[in-house]
Amino acid sequence: MDQTDSATVRTLLDRADLHLRLAFDEADLEPGALDRPVRWVHASDLADPTPFLSDGLALLTTGSQFADPAVDEEAYVARLQRRGVHALGFGTEVVREGIPPRLIEACRTHRIPLFEVPYRTPFIAIARANAEAIAAQAYARRSWALAAQRAIALAALRPDGLAATLAELSRQLDAWVGLYDAAGALSREHPAGALEVDAAAAVGAEVSAVLRRGVRAGSSLHVGDVPFSLQTLGRGGHLRGVIAIAAGSLDQESRDLVTSVIAMAGLALEQNEGLARARALLRAGVAQSLLAGDAALARRVARDMWGGMPTAPVAVAVADASARRDAVTEWLELHAHERGDELFFGRYEAGVLLVVPQGGQQVFDDLAARFGLRLGVSAPTQYADLARAADEAQLALQRGKAPVSRFGEVDTGVLTALDTDAGRALAHAALEPLVAHDDTAGTALVDSVRAWLEHDARFDVAADSLGIHRHTLRARIAQAQQLLGVDLGSFAARAELWAALSVVG
Repeated sequence: MDQTDSATVRTLLDRADLHLRLAFDEADLEPGALDRPVRWVHASDLADPTPFLSDGLALLTTGSQFADPAVDEEAYVARLQRRGVHALGFGTEVVREGIPPRLIEACRTHRIPLFEVPYRTPFIAIARANAEAIAAQAYARRSWALAAQRAIALAALRPDGLAATLAELSRQLDAWVGLYDAAGALSREHPAGALEVDAAAAVGAEVSAVLRRGVRAGSSLHVGDVPFSLQTLGRGGHLRGVIAIAAGSLDQESRDLVTSVIAMAGLALEQNEGLARARALLRAGVAQSLLAGDAALARRVARDMWGGMPTAPVAVAVADASARRDAVTEWLELHAHERGDELFFGRYEAGVLLVVPQGGQQVFDDLAARFGLRLGVSAPTQYADLARAADEAQLALQRGKAPVSRFGEVDTGVLTALDTDAGRALAHAALEPLVAHDDTAGTALVDSVRAWLEHDARFDVAADSLGIHRHTLRARIAQAQQLLGVDLGSFAARAELWAALSVVG
């Protein structure tokens, strides 16, 4: 960004027609003190002009206030420093010859630039010179902005318009620019590889946090001495990515340029969304073919589109990705592109179905860690049994507690399938006659039936476990049988009763 015409203390000192001279060596000042912008030039001989000053200006004085012994030069300069005055100019040969030594020493102590204004240079000439520099700077920035916008527009017309636009933005700002996709992966950067490893990791972590929030917003962070600004792309709840820029505070022209690039990038990504939807529908169709047992059709489509399907035996996973399906899909598309025929995925009910070779299951753990998802994974299977494998994965997802739960490592007995709201309702209804009788008559029919069934319907052993006589237990079982209206002498009736007792606990 061109700053050659900036209005600074040095700009004024370098104007030969003003004949200004620094009162002491630049080395006695803070680094960059002469390069601070001067927003305005003001003249005052008040003993304390600070109530009438703003920060960032240069103050001119003839020094008449110092004729009063009560005015202390050191206190005067200290007030100017606190107010944010960037420089002090002293007009000589108006009230006195030369600059007072005590004023020179005070400015050196507080490290404020002090320059001499000779009698032949009117204060108005200094103010005019500074105003001209400000105007020239503003004109230069407007000219730069127009040229930069033109260059950005031309870049957008190139074959890879998005990449070309980001590269042109990087060139115009002379800064690193990175584009992160909806999954938080760095998809493009200019200049390539310019970020240090630690900086790249920190920016990537912040990008992931911004995308997880899902709200359209900007944010900033510092990595060491390098400031970064981040801006989301897309609409709230449907973010398409993030643009990151390694730059500090940008002026209005630079911010306008960034805003236009963000609009272009957002539009380009939204236009690509239609293609992404088409891919998602095609993948969903292939997934349905696999689940319907038509693996031949799925293989033909996959071969033409993605290079083929994973080699059997395969592991099938179901991911609960309804909340962040777009970001998950984009991440999986990237990995599928890298892995070729080692990963297939497609929409499955409210989540995502994944198919990988038996030895390629690391992607499940990576996906769960990346997005905080839970996945259920089937036992190894052939394509002919893929529908059953999907059911196994769904059951593992429902029963498991870990981020990645595998069928066979979770409780997947037949009775666990009854542990649903509907199953519990049916179980309570089946046992209600026994529970009601126990509550009103003070009997223990439910416990007696449970013990009898747990001991394989053997009266002697069950009675001993309850501490009652076997005839008492026989009477209780007969009473339970009457209340339930079933024949507990049949295995089917006993099995159904045992299932109900198992569900209610």
